[in-house]
Amino acid sequence: MMHPEEVREKLVQSFPNSEVVVQDTTGTMDHFQVLIISPLFEGKTMVEQHQMVYKALGDLMKEAIHALALKTYTPQQWKNS
Repeated sequence: MMHPEEVREKLVQSFPNSEVVVQDTTGTMDHFQVLIISPLFEGKTMVEQHQMVYKALGDLMKEAIHALALKTYTPQQWKNS
């Protein structure tokens, strides 16, 4: 189990100068919804963006995180949404 803030801190390290929000969706600290707004996503497909997030979380995806719902945006995509 992981606290959402621990997940957020891990992501902020990989996505500096980005908005990162992590919510525990079930109260069990292993199901999370993640919102990341990052200029690092510019020119990337949604699949590539999600792969970047999975890579940033590394072994946490195998050990502490059971489910992850991702919402990833570039700053421009977020502004237009």
